[in-house]
Amino acid sequence: MTPPAAVIFDCDGVLVDSEPAGFALMAEEFAGYGLTVTPEEMERDFFGSTMKDNWERARARGADLPDDWVERFYDRLYARLAEGTPLIAGIPEVLDRLDAAGIPYAVGSNGSDEKMQVTLSQHPGVFRRLDGRLFSGQTLGAPKPAPDLYLHAAAALGAPPDRSVVVDDSPTGCRAARNAGMACLGFAPHDDGARLAAEGAQVFHAMEDLPRLIGL
Repeated sequence: MTPPAAVIFDCDGVLVDSEPAGFALMAEEFAGYGLTVTPEEMERDFFGSTMKDNWERARARGADLPDDWVERFYDRLYARLAEGTPLIAGIPEVLDRLDAAGIPYAVGSNGSDEKMQVTLSQHPGVFRRLDGRLFSGQTLGAPKPAPDLYLHAAAALGAPPDRSVVVDDSPTGCRAARNAGMACLGFAPHDDGARLAAEGAQVFHAMEDLPRLIGL
């Protein structure tokens, strides 16, 4: 593969291992309002979506979530993530390789700006490299699977979409990359990645393989 003009990373589950804590808290919250969700249902139906979408889906299934649930959930989530959110193994080394090759990179997340600040600021060496290159689909008003977030990030890096590569771990994010006309690498550290492949992503399972996959 010819090295890309830019690489755009999802945040949760790609840069930081925030999803286990988020899913556990969401399951607790749903149960408290009358909805039991299995881990399989959580991954299938709530993974990669905005919290507002998850609120709507849970209410449609019978959860008696209050109107201000999203804001209250985020307060609890930020507090839990601030207790410690590790990086995905291999991320600093991947960024080193991109820097050495002169390939710019950015982050496009369906999470809020504040959530990215909470998790990534725990890792100053990585956080410094991403200064000014963190983009939220919520802030843009066009979360994935709309293409806008990834197109916005590519434009900010001065890279054409057809020479940009997205790294995402959710079907929603992989679909957004496809909608944006970008190649997508689907990160699947815990399963075969079939749901990502179904969205057109090239699946990989270890972050250490990423440089080779983009031609470095």
